[in-house]
Formats: sequence, C-alpha cells, structure tokens
Amino acid sequence: MNRESHLYLTRREFFTASLALPAGLLLMPAYAREALAQSRELEPTPACADADDVTPPQTAGPFYKPRSPERQSLLEPNIRGSRIVLQGYVRSRRCQPVPQALVDFWHADATGAYDNAGYRLRGHQFTDRAGRYRLETIVPGIYPGRTRHFHVRVQAPNRPVLTTQLYFPGEAENRRDSIFNAKLVMALRDSAGGKSANFDFVLDLA
Repeated sequence: MNRESHLYLTRREFFTASLALPAGLLLMPAYAREALAQSRELEPTPACADADDVTPPQTAGPFYKPRSPERQSLLEPNIRGSRIVLQGYVRSRRCQPVPQALVDFWHADATGAYDNAGYRLRGHQFTDRAGRYRLETIVPGIYPGRTRHFHVRVQAPNRPVLTTQLYFPGEAENRRDSIFNAKLVMALRDSAGGKSANFDFVLDLA
C-alpha cells in the first residue's frame, strides 16, 4: 500500500469513527452522559506564573485585627454596598496548589470606614485541596488617602505569612496612591447580582 492510499484510509476511518461517535454517546447510560457533561464544564486550570513572579508583600495598615472569624462570606443582614465575589488559587512558585493555606481578609465598608470594635467585614478561610479560595463580600469604599483595596494575609501551613493588598482596575486613585502596585490588581468583571474578581496568590515556596 502506498503512502497516499494509507493517508486516504486513515482519513476515511477517522471520518467513519466521528460519525459513529454520537450514536455511541446515545447508547451510554444516563448517569455516564451526565458525568461526561459535568467534566466538560469544569473550570480550566489557571495559567502558572513565572517561577520568580511571587506575589509582592505590602503593609498591613493600622486596622488589622487577629482572630477573625472563619467564614467565606462577609455579608451580613442590612449591610450596604455592591456585592462582589473574589476567588482564585494559592500556588507555589512551581504552580503547585497549596491546600489548607490560611487566607485572611479585612477591608473598609462602603463609606470607607473600618470596624475596629468588632469583626464586620473581617474573616479568614482555608484553601481546599486544589488551593482554591472564594470570598463573598462588598466592594470597599475609598479610605481617605488610599485607593480602593482589600487587605489580605496568606500563609501556607507552617510557613511565613504573606501580608499584601489587592486593588481594583481603573480606579482614578490608583495613580495617586503611593503604595499601589499594578501586580496586585484583580481581574474584575460584572456578573449577575454584582461583580466577580479573580486573583491567584503565588507564595515563595518551591
């Protein structure tokens, strides 16, 4: 058999197999088809950062309080402000997930004020086995002299703490904030019921 005949048969066999595929799927049990559909809907693995592109640290500011409650939602009854969901991953320099990493958030309310008497808009959580975190809260107001931001402390188990801040894109105050860092800007988009933001933390871990 010459090379052209071989290529022709290969393509014909591929075409025949492609036509047979839908029928094969129809013969699959319902639970198997459902599992296949769910597997196709999984989020793609996020792109890795460069090996030396670790998340830069920043000041904790004057309003950090230890021993915040463990929770994934900072929303409370009658809280005012635009809703936002912030999510992402905690990874090492080699892009390995960091499970059970502590992620502690605190930020101002919609008027730019911090709750220093209690723990409103303060809370911590731990990443899952994939190194993923998810926070429901509100968009913080602008604190005098600063641009809009979240405070965060991230710590892998038994490792040093990374203290940093996350920023919103397109804020006019970003240019006037003396500690603003473009590497800490979240990816932001509108979503049903508010906004969605993404940020992946890269810790200085091998």
